[in-house]
Amino acid sequence: MMPSLHRRLFLAGVLTSPVVIAATPGLAQGRTVWSAKEAYQALRADTARLIDVRSREEWRETGVGAGIWPISMHEDRFAERLFAARDLAGDRTVGLICATGGRSAALLGALRKAGYANFADISEGMLGSRRGPGWLATGLPVVPMETALASLPDDLA
Repeated sequence: MMPSLHRRLFLAGVLTSPVVIAATPGLAQGRTVWSAKEAYQALRADTARLIDVRSREEWRETGVGAGIWPISMHEDRFAERLFAARDLAGDRTVGLICATGGRSAALLGALRKAGYANFADISEGMLGSRRGPGWLATGLPVVPMETALASLPDDLA
């Protein structure tokens, strides 16, 4: 199947099916799961790029992890921007983070089901979950939403 068709099918599935977002347990097999600390270490070692898929309101409330690209799954062009980020990442893994790991896990599952590899779920999220304390409680650096948006590469803006 051609990449553009894969992308369209992926976008249709993510944006039109709340079942994909809610059905994370069945999609969890074989996925890569990182702690917030592991994700930050990979970012600092330049072996990963990280994407915060939360909403702008969430970014405003907590800030965005330093060095993380804010690309909201709640906005237009999400799939286009996600794949552009993947292209910019090159051989690096792309880590996905949300508030508590639910949306990022569902998104990872949808990507894997569509045949995409080299993505990881930061399962603790920004706020923490049963998997760990999260980016904020771990004391990892954050920047204001405006700073994170201003630091996006042009291809992702």
